[in-house]
Amino acid sequence: MESIDRILDRMTLEEKAALCTGASSWTTTPVERLGLPETICCDGPHGVRRVADIHSTGHEALPATCFPTASCTAATWDVALIRRMGEALAEECIALDSNILLGPGVNMKRSPLCGRNFEYFSEDPFLAGEMGASLIEGVQSRGVGTSLKHYAANNQEYQRFVIDARVDERTLREIYLAAFEKAVTRAQPWTVMCCYNRVNGRYGSEHFQLLTEILRDEWGFEGVVVSDWGAVHDRVEALQAGLDWEMPGPRPARVQAVVDAVRSGALEEYVLDASVRRMLALVQRGTHRPSAPDFDVDAHHALAAEIAAEGMVLLKNDGILPLAGQKRIAVIGRAAVQAHFQGGGSSHINPTRVAEPLAELRERLAGAELTYAEGYPADDAARPDLIDEALAAARAAEVALLYIALPTYKESEGYDRTDLDLTAQQVALIQAVSAAQPRTVVVLNNGAPVAMSAWIDGVAAVLEGYMMGQAGGSAIADILTGRVNPSGKLAETFPLAVEDTPAYINWPGEAGTVRYGEGLYIGYRYYDARRQPVLFPFGYGLSYTGFAYSNVRASAATFRDVDGVSVSVDITNTGARAGKEIVQVYVHDRAAEVARPEKELKGFAKVALEPGETRTVTIALDARAFSYWDARYRLWRAEPGEFDLLVGASSADIRGSVTVTLESTVDLPCVLSRSSTLREWLADRRGREAIAPFLAASEEARRQAFGEEGLGMNIMDMFIDMPVLSMLEFQMNALPEAPEAIVDRMLAQAHALP
Repeated sequence: MESIDRILDRMTLEEKAALCTGASSWTTTPVERLGLPETICCDGPHGVRRVADIHSTGHEALPATCFPTASCTAATWDVALIRRMGEALAEECIALDSNILLGPGVNMKRSPLCGRNFEYFSEDPFLAGEMGASLIEGVQSRGVGTSLKHYAANNQEYQRFVIDARVDERTLREIYLAAFEKAVTRAQPWTVMCCYNRVNGRYGSEHFQLLTEILRDEWGFEGVVVSDWGAVHDRVEALQAGLDWEMPGPRPARVQAVVDAVRSGALEEYVLDASVRRMLALVQRGTHRPSAPDFDVDAHHALAAEIAAEGMVLLKNDGILPLAGQKRIAVIGRAAVQAHFQGGGSSHINPTRVAEPLAELRERLAGAELTYAEGYPADDAARPDLIDEALAAARAAEVALLYIALPTYKESEGYDRTDLDLTAQQVALIQAVSAAQPRTVVVLNNGAPVAMSAWIDGVAAVLEGYMMGQAGGSAIADILTGRVNPSGKLAETFPLAVEDTPAYINWPGEAGTVRYGEGLYIGYRYYDARRQPVLFPFGYGLSYTGFAYSNVRASAATFRDVDGVSVSVDITNTGARAGKEIVQVYVHDRAAEVARPEKELKGFAKVALEPGETRTVTIALDARAFSYWDARYRLWRAEPGEFDLLVGASSADIRGSVTVTLESTVDLPCVLSRSSTLREWLADRRGREAIAPFLAASEEARRQAFGEEGLGMNIMDMFIDMPVLSMLEFQMNALPEAPEAIVDRMLAQAHALP
């Protein structure tokens, strides 16, 4: 193919405008006379939703592997495994003739009520960024592109097309942009998809700060910015903001609007050309993709089962699991025969096959008698007869297995949940069965936390299966029977009640605006700050074995920010089964100029151990692990001082810690102004030096006016948060010149200091 410059020179204005708009719901606009083919995209992120006819509006999808959704894959905490999933997804894209997979989604789980949380990884930006980057690396390593989405602050479905997310800059940077930043700077996705919503007053498709200043200028993004489907309001404004590719198409009126804007001078042609260059690079990337006639259906199904087993979280176990020797087992719940393994909406996959949970269990327990009862209907109807049938089965059995799936009408893309509850029938079923049969195990299939307080004390075990993908039925059977030792840990907090959640009083907004009033404090950050009890904490998960932590140490007691530091811990498998432990490292800042969360996840590792085996886990922390976004200086700032490195099995189970001292090498710029407070002057190295003579003169003036008693007037306490200009105005009658002149002179001195 010709060089991009050569092709661009030969393109007409109309062809340029058309290339930046889709030709259909799934393709770019080809330019046949120049030999430019179409580029094909398909929905993701946990499977390839490739429609049979890419130029029609139909929604029939070709068969593909439905892998577990992000809520489950994140609970694996296994970046290498997720990379393998990405490689498999790319193989299926190639076999199904697609160039770009639309995913992953790394939006934050601000509230467990978000209907699309099953597609997002975590409430923590560090974990979400690591998982997202690994998936992108896996997909793109095989010559297929990804689309990182939905950029940014798309954390609810309610009014998602128009809602204005009002979020302060520090919270935006530290919580809602951080996962995008990690994925972009480490993995360079081929495309980034803008959000539908507005962010601080501007639509995501027209947000120059997000799309150009931050994404391209700060993070160095080199790819194409694509709209979410139907997210563009003003095509010319979107181009000027940095949005290259509008989807879906065709949109002849939008193409003509771009042509007219260039011809009238409202849009500089070089702005359009910049987007065209990026689109040409995208098309050329697609032409270099390898070809393959098919993908290994069996191998990908097996991989989906492995991921599901690694991501399922054992929440409670009174010793009943793994099953051993039981001859009569009651299997109760529709989800045992109608596997609930994915969510509703654009990510819905046509699976190559589905593992039925009951059939998989029968295969592994061939010598046992398994009795099935439906338990609950597909809708929310009350069915006492189904409960009676389940009770009869449970009473005749040695153990009852309850397969409980949160129905799609309560959880899907397009609408948010109104509560955290299972259906009333499901709750009544669990309560009745567990009262009659104490040896009851509940297996959950859902995309986000559910309330359990009404029944959890009465059951012997709970396995969180999440939306487990097409092979999840076999993964459940493997865990229940002990073929697989559960090792998943929660990537989100399970609260006791929806009223306890951080965003509760601001959710979901009103009058077209949602205010992120909780700021930095989402997920475990909030529960830590409030000392709020939860059902299950972030990072929590049980195993069939035990793990001991010992000898936590740092690579250096004192380190420079540019060098970073490592923390090591010895992990021992203290049980009789091989297992995997997820070691988590949190950072606590002992003293800071700003409010900071009590601790924040900054590293993790998953380690496999044989019984009795000990291994050393070492996790490196760079300067960013100790930094916060300083809005005054508009940079990431790691303040010098002491930090605790907390090593634990969950956010609420810290097993050891070590304290280190950070030495900063950053020389902060002087950002003082006329409105800066005395506190800000004293905190600034240059400002402190410039204001020192004034403070000394003030102290002498008080001595002369009031004698030694005048020194008892604590000027720091009285005026510490008052602008220095205001302080001077209180004394203006005694000053030799105007207060403004004095402050301006001190400012000039401060800014001139080296």
